[in-house]
Amino acid sequence: MSSPRSQELLQRLHDEVLVGDGATGTALYARGFSYRSCFEELNESHPEVVEALHREYIAAGAQLIETNTFGANALRLSDFGFETRVRDINRAAAQIAKRAAGEKVYVAGSVGPLSRMLEPIGKISLAEAREAFRDQAQGLLEGGVDAFIVETMSSLAEIGEALAAIRELCDLPIIASMTFTEDGKTLEGDKPGDVRRVLLERGASVIGANCSVGPQPMLDVMERMSGELLLAAQPNAGLPRMVGGRYIYLTSPQYFAEYALKFVAAGVSLVGGCCGTTPEHIRAVAEAVRGRKRGRVQVSFAREVEEETPPAPVPVGLPVGDMRALLGRKFLVSVEIDPPRGINPEPMVHSARRLKAAGVDLINVADSPLARSRLSALAMSHLIRAETGADVVLHMSCRDRNALALQSELLGAHALGVLNVLAVTGDPPAVGDYPFAKAVFELDSIGLCKLVRQLNSAKDLTGREMEEPTRFLLGVGVNPTASDLSLEYERFRKKLDAGAQFAFTQPLFDRGTLDEFLSRVASFCRIPIFVGILPLRSAKHADYIHNEIPDMFVPEFVRDAMRKSGSEGARVGVEMAQRFLLEVKSLVQGAYLMPPFNKFEMAVDVMSVLADRELT
Repeated sequence: MSSPRSQELLQRLHDEVLVGDGATGTALYARGFSYRSCFEELNESHPEVVEALHREYIAAGAQLIETNTFGANALRLSDFGFETRVRDINRAAAQIAKRAAGEKVYVAGSVGPLSRMLEPIGKISLAEAREAFRDQAQGLLEGGVDAFIVETMSSLAEIGEALAAIRELCDLPIIASMTFTEDGKTLEGDKPGDVRRVLLERGASVIGANCSVGPQPMLDVMERMSGELLLAAQPNAGLPRMVGGRYIYLTSPQYFAEYALKFVAAGVSLVGGCCGTTPEHIRAVAEAVRGRKRGRVQVSFAREVEEETPPAPVPVGLPVGDMRALLGRKFLVSVEIDPPRGINPEPMVHSARRLKAAGVDLINVADSPLARSRLSALAMSHLIRAETGADVVLHMSCRDRNALALQSELLGAHALGVLNVLAVTGDPPAVGDYPFAKAVFELDSIGLCKLVRQLNSAKDLTGREMEEPTRFLLGVGVNPTASDLSLEYERFRKKLDAGAQFAFTQPLFDRGTLDEFLSRVASFCRIPIFVGILPLRSAKHADYIHNEIPDMFVPEFVRDAMRKSGSEGARVGVEMAQRFLLEVKSLVQGAYLMPPFNKFEMAVDVMSVLADRELT
């Protein structure tokens, strides 16, 4: 059941670059509809709102728009009691989009993931998944869509069932789009080349990536996929941050448009946006790519078979002292390690051993940062202590645990001898690799500080007396570059009042920012401060940090120096970090080094400029 219009769409994607629309969910959220509501039901209850949004994107330059049906399958609609209205909701959505599109703009029926785990681990069978996708596709066909876009998929098995369901009904073009993490793989570890092959075999007309990451990491995926095929790229507008109770995406339209040109050069035919992208982003993209022809890049999978060379062993150094004994007496250096995504901790243990030998005082162990699932931070902390003798700082996030579980985790940490804890609220699951996971956030970092203080006073979270007190050393985070500094300082004061004993800042790159921060908190802060330092690797890395990571700021002079560094980016980044460290050493009590991409040798190079580390 193809049509001249759908064939025209494919021909245009071969011959030119088309502009897609932007986010639907975040746009509706910005219009006052709660994330807890069913956006897809708005096709029936508020069709005028949905149509107006489509028209805004079309006015901005979108040549292909998606129906408001991302979660309009029976399983997801059942969360709201609308599971019997699958075809009605999808049909209505397609009709709304077609009315807005007219004759010049194409309409793609949006099909998103089921938000349920499939067999063998989950309870949903492949047959049940296909049936759910088929019912949704049938409603979209009845509404008159020109094509389908199966998007935001993380499982090849699930997207395979969606493609099969659609192909059982029609031969309209299908844009098959998966999500990739910052390491260039899907959540299940599939590489772009594997995804390309499977999706083409399953009947996709266009393949691509959307959501999960911002423009820069997605460009790497596009370059690995490129070749003699049609590609689609729809990145997020960076990562979101919470502002005034709402999630806000901060990547600018200009930056987004710059990467649209890079996508086109990499062979992309359809450029649009996902979470956080607004009509302003799409307008910038449309202006940038107007009249462009997609590049013809020959695919190469060389990058996908690279293997890391195991690090060379280094001699064991002197033992590192206890943080509690040294805090405030010695300028301490802490280095962050992210636990692995799999079950093998040995590479990280080996790295911790090398860092300890190089004179690092503390190993920070992050707790699934950016909501990306990793091996337990507590397990990793315990293994590092047991295998290397290094002292550790355990990050503990409130995202995944209620108050009961947080207390249990703290007691377990204490029993294992992990006594240094950094209380963090945690990134929302929406930014991570399991966006359908349910956030807890029963406590935030301030509440967690209060819980730790209570345990240190021999009382549990209900106030009942414990047999003996815990002996945690409690740390907190603070961001001197936050967009809302008044709120940041207010929260920092509350963390101190709740018992914080040391603080780590977000990465800083210039003394002026640190001076301003220390001046602002001088009247109420009496705890040791560790300045965050992140050595940059390249101009690309600097731009990514500045434009796509919420509340991180890289000054223009730093980005300019990285742009001029060429192939010497890592060296220049380390040298700038060294100069910054020496410049601010007398102002703080420690350094919190965050080497990018597990390049721990960069942290060692940065700290090598330190000589006398005694505090006066």
